[in-house]
Amino acid sequence: MNKTSLTPQEIMTVSPVIPVIEIADISQSIDLANALIAGGIKVLEITLRTEAALGAIELLAKEVPEAVLGAGTVLNPDDLAKVRDAGASFAISPGCTNTLLKSAKDMQFPLIPGVSTGSEVMNGLELGYTHFKLFPATSVGGIPLLKSFSGPFQNAKFCPTGGISESNYLDFLALKNVLCVGGSWVAPSDLTRSGDFEKITELSASALANIK
Repeated sequence: MNKTSLTPQEIMTVSPVIPVIEIADISQSIDLANALIAGGIKVLEITLRTEAALGAIELLAKEVPEAVLGAGTVLNPDDLAKVRDAGASFAISPGCTNTLLKSAKDMQFPLIPGVSTGSEVMNGLELGYTHFKLFPATSVGGIPLLKSFSGPFQNAKFCPTGGISESNYLDFLALKNVLCVGGSWVAPSDLTRSGDFEKITELSASALANIK
């Protein structure tokens, strides 16, 4: 299966929790991915916040084919082309520009653009997007904002990210227009650095087990 043929709807329903991952050491990326998959989470967002990110995406695309591999912090068409060429199946951006949204359509590469206002949702809808990342979710209005969006934007679905944790993720997932949430609590950087991958598996399994 060519995973780049997956739709945003399919990507956002692989797992109700998408781990937001920062990888500083490529050598740990396979163990981290396998730990998350062992806990039941198969969709991974590798953020482009570290120099190791692109190399990690390329390695994971080859060595962990069962993962649905995404790239986060994609800011422009150049980033988009790089993550596609590295083997990512989709991209997530913290915001949205017409240049980025149109480039993803031209490349026929799945993009989940970041929004924080109604105007940005409207612009995305005009350009053919229906699935969005609400970012930074808790700072821009969180659950009340998503409830407000559900009226005028009935076709829009969201992945809230930013401020999502084990204390509030279930409340977000209870909303009808939320398909999944993004967060780092299931794969915290300190556990990755220390190599405590068993704990990451436990956190992943626990996060999924709590979802009704």
